[in-house]
Parts: sequence; C-alpha cells; structure tokens
Amino acid sequence: MATRLPEVDAVLVGVGLVGAMLGRELTRAGLRVVGLERGEPRFTVPDFQGPQIHDELRYSVRKAMMQDNTREAVTFRNNSRQVALPIRRWESFLPGTGLGGAAVHWNGQTYRFQESDFKMRSHTVERYGKNFLADEVTIQDWGVTAAELEPYFDRFEYLLGISGKAGNLKGQKIDGGNPFEDPRAREYPTPPMKEPYGSALFRKAAAGLGYHPYPQPSANLSQPYTNPEGLTLNTCMFCGFCERYGCEHYAKSSPQTVLLPVLLRDKNFTLRSQAQVLRINLDSSRKQATGVTYADGSGHEFVQPARLVIVGAFALNNVRLLLLSGIGKPYDPQTGQGVVGRNYAYQTMSSVQIFFDSKININPFMRSGANGTVIADFVSDNFDHGPHGFVGGAYVGEVMSHGRPIEFHPTPPGTPAWGAEWKKAVVRHYNHTSVLNVHGSSVATKSNYLDLDPTYKDAWGKPLLRMTFDFPENDLKMSAFITQKALEIGKAMGGQQVAGAGRKGPYTVTQYQTTHNTGGTVMGTDPNTSVVNRYLQCWDVHNVFVIGASNFPQNASYNPTGTLGALAYWATDAIVKQYLKSPGPLVRT
Repeated sequence: MATRLPEVDAVLVGVGLVGAMLGRELTRAGLRVVGLERGEPRFTVPDFQGPQIHDELRYSVRKAMMQDNTREAVTFRNNSRQVALPIRRWESFLPGTGLGGAAVHWNGQTYRFQESDFKMRSHTVERYGKNFLADEVTIQDWGVTAAELEPYFDRFEYLLGISGKAGNLKGQKIDGGNPFEDPRAREYPTPPMKEPYGSALFRKAAAGLGYHPYPQPSANLSQPYTNPEGLTLNTCMFCGFCERYGCEHYAKSSPQTVLLPVLLRDKNFTLRSQAQVLRINLDSSRKQATGVTYADGSGHEFVQPARLVIVGAFALNNVRLLLLSGIGKPYDPQTGQGVVGRNYAYQTMSSVQIFFDSKININPFMRSGANGTVIADFVSDNFDHGPHGFVGGAYVGEVMSHGRPIEFHPTPPGTPAWGAEWKKAVVRHYNHTSVLNVHGSSVATKSNYLDLDPTYKDAWGKPLLRMTFDFPENDLKMSAFITQKALEIGKAMGGQQVAGAGRKGPYTVTQYQTTHNTGGTVMGTDPNTSVVNRYLQCWDVHNVFVIGASNFPQNASYNPTGTLGALAYWATDAIVKQYLKSPGPLVRT
C-alpha cells in the first residue's frame, strides 16, 4: 500500500533543465516544491571529473548517462502494419536520466526558432497557397510568436551565458551574426567561441558562394561568466569530451553549473532522486490533479499530494506519463481524432565529409560540443520553397564536436570496412577530414505518432511507449536538396574528395542521428489539435503543466534547447503572474 506524504504546493516530474528552472522560479515565488528525479544525484565534483569522465567506452558506447532500457524501454515500428519491438540498445536517440537530465550531456548548441517556425502552417499557406502542403502533413501554428518569446529567449541565454554574435539587434542587421534571425533586444552575454581551422575553411567557402556564415551560438563558454544567479562558469578547454559527457571544467552550461547549487540550498525545495513517477492522480471529476504516485529505489510506492503538477521530463516520457494517467484523449491515426501522442516528429540529419590532402591539418580532437561555423540560408523559410515542393529546411555547418578515437574513423567511399587497408585509411585521413552537418527539420504527419504498447511493459508493470515513425516524403526531398548545397560548399573548401548524400528512408533506430525527439503533447490554440494551451497548461486538467520538446507541433531546422528554455520561462511567468493568483484555465475556449 502506498504511503501518503504531506501535501506540497507543487511537484516536479523530472529534475533536468526544465525541472531546475521551474523549481527555482516557483520556490522564488514562495511555493513549497518537491522535485522527483528517477535517476541518481550527480554533480560536477566528484561525478564529472577526470580521468573517469573521459571513459569513451563507458559513456559513448555503453551510454552510461542514458535511460536504463532494461527497466524502461521504448518500442518502435515504421508503420502501423508492423509489430513494434523494444529498443534494447539506444543508438538513434539517447534519452538521458539522472539529476540534470539530458542537459548534462548535451552539446550546448543553443538557437532560437524563427517566426516562420512558430506560424508554420499559416505562413506556408499565406506564401505558397493552401494546396502546397500534402494531405498527410499536419503541421500547425504554435500559438505564440517570436516577439512574445524574445524576452524569455534573452533571459535563458543570460542564465546560460551563451557565447555568440547577434545578427539582428532591435531590427538593425549586424555584420558577422545571423542575418536571418528575428530581432533580439541585446547581444549575447559572451562573445563567440574561437573558430577551429575546419570552420574557417567552411566560412571562407560559404561566403564565396554568396551565403552568410556566422559563429554557432554555444553553451560552451568562450570566457568566464557569472550568471544572474551568481554562479560562475569557466572558459571551455576544447577537451573533446562534450556530448554524452558531463563537463569537468564548469565550462558547459547545465543545471549543475547554472541553477542547482542555488536551488538545492533553498529551504522550500526538496529533491527526491530514484523516484519513478507512475501516474498523475486525478480527483473524481478527472478535471483536477491531486498529486502523483511514485516508486522509490526499493519499489515502495508513495503518494505525493500537490496543488500543482509540472511534467518536465524528456519529451517521450512526458507523453507516456499523460497516457498512463488518462489525461487527454489518445491520438487515433485511423480517425485523426485525439491529441496525446499526435504530431510526433524528429529531425532529418545528413552529413558531408571533405577529405583534404595531408598538408591540411584539421585537428578534430581539440573541439567542443558547439564551436563551429554555420549558415542559415536554407533554414525554415529563408529561401523560396516554391520550385522545390517541400516545406522546412536545414542549417549547414562545420560543427565537428569531437575526434574521439573509438567513434571517429573517417574513410573515403570505397575503403574496406575492416582489416589492414581500413586501418591505413583511418591513419591517413583522421587529421585531414572535415565533416559538414546538415541539420534538418521534421514535419508532423498523420501516420507518425506515439501511443502505449499493447504487449510490452516496464519494470513497474506499466505499458511501454510505442513509437510509430518513418521519414515523410517532404523531409527526404528537403534533405536531398540541402545536402547537395553542402556538397557544393565542401568542394569549394578544397577537399581532394567530397562525399555525402541526403537522408534516405526507412528510419532506423540502429544508427545515431539525433536526440531531438519532439511532439506528442503539442501546444496550440485548439483543444482538438493540441494537448496544452499557449501557456503549456493542459486543456483538460488545469493544474497540470507539461513543459518540454513534447510541446513542439513539428520540429524546426535548429537544435531545440534554446526554444525549450524560452518556453519554460514563458510558462513559468504565466504560472506565477496569472495562475497562482486565480487558479483555473488560462485560456478559455
């Protein structure tokens, strides 16, 4: 029988980036908050220190910081005619776990989505006509604008100390920054990272072709910085162990470096780790949450009553918890009815390799997670899509994040996959190869969705989440077009050989692509097509807020964390300034 605990003002499901932000803001507002984290507590010292944090086998290959899929997996299939099977080894995407969540082992690439992203359906119809979109595509507007989110983007960037160069200050275009970005109120808090040699070659080639290269916005810091919470970060050392690793130098923004030291000292905040939330509890009307039920590390169940429930876990887990709790109508792909699990989207990745002669030394090992040079000329709707028959786009950049010995083995096409000739080729090309990333958007469609698996269960006897996904034809067209542009830039960089191709289907979970899973609890203005309103409040249960990349109605060209952080502050502002004063729906229908 579950043990009932004293009621608190708010309970957080997950203490990653979103949980830490919400915990800080709600305790600052005077609320008593309990944070429930399913993983273990961990801190820069001692957990992220060398030499153990440089164990490539443990962290990159065996995924030591990721969700334990022997206890809680996800099942996968490409379409509803197939039988889904559990993913027993994380490869395609890497759900994090533990205090700080995925923001501990992220790269630090921190962009702002554009206005055309937030109005993707209405903007597309306005510019290209109502018949431009395929019937299968279910993209929709978000219910917020870039101008509304600008103060929250700004606050998030200053919390993290983002290193970058503005391209549009209050409507004035600035040389050296991204000329396509929406107006921002002020410069980045710290200057751009130092440009690696491969990125410099990319910048010169891209500019020569008429594009607009700029330094990638980075949460790996270019110089020491003290954030508004009074916490100081150090300069990045370019150690080469960034994504999939915690930062030993206090040089990458993460909950451990920008918020948790302050939050954990607050007497109004209580952290409980190894707390697996099993469901959100509802009252008899099923219109109000009364708290959550969770199991601790020994399997004992607790009921944590709370007046406010914040669901801030990884995107896939947000969706699953709502389905397990019976909040919102599950999406049915046959009828198109229902909302929870609807509009699951991913990102569409490809790459181009440039093999130089031995006089060009790239030094891939001495990199960080986010210190490249990119172009936004093919992002979102920054170019005319009319002749091409697809929507969305991609940024292209020389953003090599590492040259770690187990994972980085560049060899030209035609090289044997193993043996002496393969080894010779790796030795020949390791220090003389650049990689361009083509980081593409993903449209939502009727046939890509999330639901509960009817067969497989987790260690607590709950149904696993089932993913049904394949690349939409729209995105394959987009990838082919923009990867060709990347090949042209690669040739202009002067490589002896340039290789690459657009993304091909079907989607597979056995090859790493990106951890940018989105959708399933999407935001919007219509309860028939969204789970949460523009303030990320559940339409059906007003004291439940769901915050994360699961809110994205479709995925844009950029990495999602900057937009996720802005939305978290946007929702917090609405909770503190509106909801706490008058609990109830913040948007009436």
